[in-house]
Amino acid sequence: MSTILSAIEARVLASLVEKQLTTPEYYPLTLNALTAACNQKSNREPVMSLGETEIMAAVDRLRDENLVYLFYGSGSRTVKYKHMLPSVYELDAAGTAVMAVLMLRGPQTIGEIRSSSGRLHEFADLNEVQATLDELARRDEPLIVKLERQPGQKESRYAHLLCGEIDVASLPAAGERRSAAA
Repeated sequence: MSTILSAIEARVLASLVEKQLTTPEYYPLTLNALTAACNQKSNREPVMSLGETEIMAAVDRLRDENLVYLFYGSGSRTVKYKHMLPSVYELDAAGTAVMAVLMLRGPQTIGEIRSSSGRLHEFADLNEVQATLDELARRDEPLIVKLERQPGQKESRYAHLLCGEIDVASLPAAGERRSAAA
C-alpha cells in the first residue's frame, strides 16, 4: 500500500465518509462537527478522545495524500472538510461503505458489516457483501484482508489495510469486544 494512514487519520477519513452518507445536510463538516464525529461513542471501535490539534494534524496529512480537502462554501464563514476516498481508491458506493465501517469499527464479520453499513449502503444480502469484500481483497493493492478465525469466534473477520498490515495478536478477542461494547 503506497499510503499508510495512522489510526487517527483513518478515523478522520471514515468519519467524513460516514457523515456525508448519513447526514448530508450537515456535510461538509466544520472542525467542531468533525471532532464530534471522531469522538462519537457509539458505532466506534476503539472509542477515541481526540483534540482539535490531533484532528488538524491528521487533516493536514490527509490533504497531502489528496484524501481530504478544504471546502469554502459561499454562505459559510468557516472552513469545512470533505473526503475524496472513493475517487482516490476508485471505490463504488458498496466499497466505500465497507471501508468506512472497517475503519470506524475495526475488524468485522460479513454479517456485522452488512448490519453496520445499513445507513451507508443497503446491501441486498450477504452474497453482495461477500462480492464487495472479494473485490476489495483482489485488487493489485488490496484494501482489505480476511483474518483467520480466532478462538471463540464462529466466523472470520475482515480488516482494512489502510493503516498497514494487521497485527492479529493485538486485536481484542471476541469476548473482550462484547464486554467492551456492553
